[in-house]
Amino acid sequence: MTAFSQQFPALSWHRPLMLLAVAMALLVAWSIGGMIIDDRTSTGLPIWAKSAKFAFSVLIYALTWAWLLAQLTRWQRVAWWAGTVAALGLAVELIVITTQIVRGTTSHFNFTTPLNAALWEIMGSSIVVVWIATLVASAALFADPTADPARNAAIRYGAALSLAGAALGMLMVPPTAEQRAAGSAIRGAHTVGLADGGPGLPILGWSTAGGDLRVPHFLGMHALQVFPLVLLAVEYGSRRIPAMRSAATRRTLVVIAAAAYAALLAVLTWQALRGQSVVHPDVATLLALAAIALGAALSAAVALRTKKFVVQRVPIGAGL
Repeated sequence: MTAFSQQFPALSWHRPLMLLAVAMALLVAWSIGGMIIDDRTSTGLPIWAKSAKFAFSVLIYALTWAWLLAQLTRWQRVAWWAGTVAALGLAVELIVITTQIVRGTTSHFNFTTPLNAALWEIMGSSIVVVWIATLVASAALFADPTADPARNAAIRYGAALSLAGAALGMLMVPPTAEQRAAGSAIRGAHTVGLADGGPGLPILGWSTAGGDLRVPHFLGMHALQVFPLVLLAVEYGSRRIPAMRSAATRRTLVVIAAAAYAALLAVLTWQALRGQSVVHPDVATLLALAAIALGAALSAAVALRTKKFVVQRVPIGAGL
């Protein structure tokens, strides 16, 4: 086993999260098979699409955090336990989702029977536990900075935005006014202005007719995967653009990207809460998006024109 781990060093990362990643990869494959042979649907999509999407999202989460936690030099024990609790909480969430798919019903917002309500409450509690565990793991990352300020910014802002994106999911939990008026046994919704299950984007299911809170929720949660890519792009650019060879400039560019990303999440949340589909933005939304793009571009131009006197070369692809 030791020789096998040496041959595949990723196996030495956080073991519970890596086991979760393997289980999620298997569930993705199983769910794709289910979409092929099972013709049942739920809220307008193949019934196995939900487990495929959630399993893939959790797979990315598990691999990212296993990688990050393996590089800590401080708070290792606290971070290990936080990662383990998060892995268990996510496992519970996917077990509930898969169980409800097998039963032919929905997992989210479902109070139609005592069993369905209990499963939804269990899943909701597990999500809160995962969020708290992720917060603790993020604190460990903040307390153990690397030598490069751009990498610190990418890790810290990615983790903070990921937590914010996950918290946006709470906007879906309260029952809508229509549900309260009707005394509905479905309490909560992804869609704003329409009932869940209307026309939506393929696979993702995001509404093309109304607002959909899953858009900012998804993009926010996966900021932690976006910002390592931003960092790699900045480090790659430093090979060709002299101004980017400064560690301070690279950090500034990452901070600008984080500010633009946070503003994008705010606009997408505002758009969804107004009942507007992400694929049909109005003039106000387009102007807000243009302002974000222009502000980020101008800020980056200023940063690149500002002379920095400390130059630090960083190997591309080195660990965060």
